Amino acid sequence: MDFTSPPLSLQDNGFSMVPTDPLGTPLEEIEKLKEELRIWKIRLEDAGKIKADLFYSKLAAEAECGRAEKQLAELKEQEKQRKDRITSCEQELLMLKQENTELKKEMEKLKEDLEEHSSQDNPLEVKKKVAEMQLKFTHLEEMKDDGADEDMDTHCVFGVATKTPFRLNQNQALLTFEDEEVAQRLTKMSKHCVNLDNRTANVTVKPFELDMGFQFELHVTVSGKKINISDIPELPIPEEWMRDKLELHFYKTEQAEGGGEVEEVTYNRGSGTGVITFLKPGASYNFVGCTKYPFCAEERWFIISVSPHFDFHLMKFQPHCRVSKKTILLKGVPEVEEDEESVQDMIEIHFQKPSNGGGEIEKIKYISKGAAYVCFEEDTENASSGARED
Repeated sequence: MDFTSPPLSLQDNGFSMVPTDPLGTPLEEIEKLKEELRIWKIRLEDAGKIKADLFYSKLAAEAECGRAEKQLAELKEQEKQRKDRITSCEQELLMLKQENTELKKEMEKLKEDLEEHSSQDNPLEVKKKVAEMQLKFTHLEEMKDDGADEDMDTHCVFGVATKTPFRLNQNQALLTFEDEEVAQRLTKMSKHCVNLDNRTANVTVKPFELDMGFQFELHVTVSGKKINISDIPELPIPEEWMRDKLELHFYKTEQAEGGGEVEEVTYNRGSGTGVITFLKPGASYNFVGCTKYPFCAEERWFIISVSPHFDFHLMKFQPHCRVSKKTILLKGVPEVEEDEESVQDMIEIHFQKPSNGGGEIEKIKYISKGAAYVCFEEDTENASSGARED
């Protein structure tokens, strides 16, 4: 007997020959188990591959997520920069609008100055707007008798000197001394140490320069032959007829009623105004006390206004720019706890002492906050007491 042959087994109540392993397990089952083991190995390998793929996919997803977060952060930064640029552009636009407004104002001022300094009749004439002011009568001059016809005009001459405003800014002071040598000496010293509120302050003295001012003579002539008329009614008649009616109406021989022989009539229909020129000098004096005058036209009565006729002439116009000899400008006054009046008193005390190079002070003006305009007249260098603050 061959001992290597498979062992025998009993089946179905009989004897049959079935191959088995040394342990008695049928070979067929072993083959099935081997096949299942092979299949599970394949599945395990596939699962490992899937696991590896999932791991790499996870890494790729995490990398992609990192890139997405980085891109999102970059987009947020770009959006922030864009908003910052928009804000900056809006601020620049606002500043440009403000500058544009200032430039427009400056252009308007330059246009006004150009109009003031230009003249169609004489390019050498200078026009300048002058603020309203009170005119003071100073003296009467006799007219020279040159043998000509009697002059019934009234001649007036007014001397005018403009006030020059100066803007006194915050922490600045103006000091006007009785002696101009004191002001000149302090200006040369330039730097000064002033004791303010138990502390030493270094301040600077500057020469006081005034802007351009003007002085001129205003010659006014009140005509003795002409009167101005206004409020002339607008009637459906030719202008020439209206002039004739005005001439006839003012042609009266009795001095008690005024009027007289008319030399010329001018009439402007659009403005309802005119000028009556009488032949006899002094005829206009009869209307000095009468501002309203009855006027009949087209069988209707109207009330017209009568006023003297003036001629104005500007003579001896002299612009001037000056550096004050008695006034100094003090800059760099520091802010202290004391009130404005107390600081002004301390400044005045310091600059009144001869040991500090000072002297007697006529006027002083100190500004601690805001600004003030101080007016100077041409014939004096003293600040007006009515300085107004911004």
